[in-house]
Amino acid sequence: MAKDQLEVLRALDIAKTQLYHFTAIVIAGMGFFTDAYDLFCISLVTKLLGRIYYTVPGSAKPGSLPPNVAAAVNGVALVGTLAGQLFFGWLGDRMGRKRVYGLTLLIMVTCSVASGLSLGSQPKVVMATLCFFRFWLGFGIGGDYPLSATIMSEYANKKTRGAFIAAVFAMQGTGILAGGIVAIVVSAIFDKQFPAPAYAVDAKASLPPQTDLLLRSFRMITECAIFYPYNWRMKMPETALVEKNAARAAADMSKVLHKEIKAETEMVEKLTAEPSNSFGLFSKKFLKRHGLHLLGTTSTWFLLYIAFYSQNLFQKDIFTAIGWIPPSQTMSASEEVFKIARAQTLIALCSTVPGYWFTVAFIDIIGRWAIQMMGFFFMTVFMFAIAFPYKYWSQKENRIGFVIMYALTFFFANFGPNSTTFIVPAEIFPARLRSTCHGISAASGKAGAIIGAFGFLYAAQNQDASKTDHGYPPGIGVKNSLIMLGVINFIGMLFTFLVPEPNGRSLEEISGENDGDVEEETKVPQNGNNRSMPV
Repeated sequence: MAKDQLEVLRALDIAKTQLYHFTAIVIAGMGFFTDAYDLFCISLVTKLLGRIYYTVPGSAKPGSLPPNVAAAVNGVALVGTLAGQLFFGWLGDRMGRKRVYGLTLLIMVTCSVASGLSLGSQPKVVMATLCFFRFWLGFGIGGDYPLSATIMSEYANKKTRGAFIAAVFAMQGTGILAGGIVAIVVSAIFDKQFPAPAYAVDAKASLPPQTDLLLRSFRMITECAIFYPYNWRMKMPETALVEKNAARAAADMSKVLHKEIKAETEMVEKLTAEPSNSFGLFSKKFLKRHGLHLLGTTSTWFLLYIAFYSQNLFQKDIFTAIGWIPPSQTMSASEEVFKIARAQTLIALCSTVPGYWFTVAFIDIIGRWAIQMMGFFFMTVFMFAIAFPYKYWSQKENRIGFVIMYALTFFFANFGPNSTTFIVPAEIFPARLRSTCHGISAASGKAGAIIGAFGFLYAAQNQDASKTDHGYPPGIGVKNSLIMLGVINFIGMLFTFLVPEPNGRSLEEISGENDGDVEEETKVPQNGNNRSMPV
């Protein structure tokens, strides 16, 4: 345990749950709301973009985005997010969390609206402007990952810290549901106001001129709501001692906790001067203390997102492959949007969103390590259970069973590594490097997402060249792609052994801050709930 703990930090560790905790959850969670809303809607947007701009007159099927365009639209936001995670993670440790927190939200709001406008009417112009603003939207979203996680970890008490950080991340579930509800409602209204036949009946009439408005509304409705918490973000106090200003930290936390806290300026100066509180990210001491931890957080997040984003971005393709969503030529544009949104929202309601809140409920009871290990294990089991008998699941009478199995992989992703990979990096690193290390871990995850999104886009194509999507070469098929994802989940389970258990301990105790040069031996855990870590 840390030999000295400042009163302001001790007060935060033992504070009872108060209104400011829940306010912080909402404020910090809006970035994840936007991230999930964007992720949900982009699959619908790409369907509409394909119909509007790439339908070939006389073709038997509606148009779809060419491979290079689809890769750009799907990937550019992921690249922007990766860049934002690294940049704002570093900036959050250099300038303080609060100073850059409002900036990320302004970027998200501006680029969300701009990407909805997607200037121009020619395909190349529309795609270029859409990709430009989606990059910067991703850049702002990326900044929210390290900042929101570290702010919530530094505000919370040690007994419920995991639940509070998990609740911030669970705002993704709210964003997914918001995206689904908006898509269902808007497409239903649109279909009623501008009824259209199926593409196979009348190709031109299946795509009314007003469809472009349907496309733009997805990008702008609801996302504008994220501007509301901007004023709250600007009023949030800087988390304790990020600026090493004892007087300001004590004053700010006194207001938050409604109790008098002594500044302890001399102790802050003393602790700041200690060698154990001054080593850098690229030092031998960091490598010795936290090198394996950083490898654990980066590798597990990277592996998870290869599988997770593959599944998320291409749910519609999997549902189409098993016949749960009719062929696109049998529907009008608005009808196709409605049915895809309905299917994805059903999966979210039954598995994705409950998974987030199961984590919130149990993370401080059974611990982060156990939940992550369990999640990877069951994701592997269900992925293999879907993949190997894939021919059986693709038969019409077994499709409901397929959807249930597929939904369970999402449930254990969220009641598992999708939540814990976000939580743990905000707890185990020193305060002066916490935001940076979280940003590095998150960026590693987005690198996995890029590989997963692009790889699955091509890999899941049918092995028969005559049955692939327009413009795509033959792939290895959905079955073999799912087997690959199962193997990746299993490898993620193995790398989880590098991740320490921070449950029930103060941030200073976990990271080894204030311990001087004392080194403890690494203890091999007997189980996931009683893991100790080298400090």
